[in-house]
Amino acid sequence: MSSSRGGNGCGGEGERQIHVLAVDDSSVDRAMIARILRSSKYRVTTVDSGKKALELLVLEPDVNMIITDYWMPEMTGYELLKRVKESSELREIPVVIMSSENVPNRINRCLEEGAEDFLLKPVRPSDVSRLCSRIR
Repeated sequence: MSSSRGGNGCGGEGERQIHVLAVDDSSVDRAMIARILRSSKYRVTTVDSGKKALELLVLEPDVNMIITDYWMPEMTGYELLKRVKESSELREIPVVIMSSENVPNRINRCLEEGAEDFLLKPVRPSDVSRLCSRIR
């Protein structure tokens, strides 16, 4: 059990700030998820593609969670998930997929591939507080 002061989010208490990498090709959605995460005291880095996410993870592997959109050009969130889970260096990082489409077989496929959770957009602060328990 962690002792959370204030009850919103899981960062900010003690020495370690949780670092979340948010991946979305939509600048509006990227800004919204970053704002919600930061309001829960997470440190947030945002990128606009799966390819940039992988490049960043090589340079800055201290990421505690990846939250990614499902539909993106070049590399989908599902493909990013697979690449992370296939990497011996990255596979321990929890990956959460977001989508505006509620498609059960897509959700199940992501969860079977190792996603920690699947959030429907628009993401709400209550979704983010639920993610707290997923962070390693």
